[in-house]
Amino acid sequence: MSGNLFIVTAPSGAGKTTLVRLLLENDRRVGVSISHTTRSPRPGEKDGREYHFIDLAAFEEKIRQNDFLEWAMVHGNHYGTSKRWIETEMAAERDVVLEIDWQGARQVRRVFPQATGVFILPPSMAALESRLSGRATDPPEAVRRRIAVARDEMRHVDEFDYVIINDSLQRAAGDLQAIVETARLRRANQRQRHASLFASLL
Repeated sequence: MSGNLFIVTAPSGAGKTTLVRLLLENDRRVGVSISHTTRSPRPGEKDGREYHFIDLAAFEEKIRQNDFLEWAMVHGNHYGTSKRWIETEMAAERDVVLEIDWQGARQVRRVFPQATGVFILPPSMAALESRLSGRATDPPEAVRRRIAVARDEMRHVDEFDYVIINDSLQRAAGDLQAIVETARLRRANQRQRHASLFASLL
């Protein structure tokens, strides 16, 4: 028996991080994988909380050691997910959420084909551009690059099981929680979790 694995993907600015944070606050049975990255911390970010911040040499060494379940370069920086941590959490019957891009999602599904994929879309392109432009952390050139990348990322939405349109934070958070609960109620999961009951009833 093992926990459920959820892949949450979205273009930058669609609200993925906020929705996952709300899920973790409301559901103690879910843990989030903290990725390794070569990018610099943004104001307010802490090593080991938002990301494990490492340099390129250390990242490349982890690749050579096959430490990553998946890794990719996004916006000029490298991001990777610890394979050992994921396996340990799931073996302990804890549900895990991965916040990764569509490239990473493909890599994860090759190892965990049963993973549940969730793609978060903005309510419109104008709303996405407004959110990205409103960030004080990125220069205009970086914002334009993120918008271009976002358009390409959203073309991969059909590779995912569920789609949440984040036009209302409260409703979108409820949708994500509903997806998690639905996965827990899958027949295979219920049979494993309640094996003795199934044996007595069937």
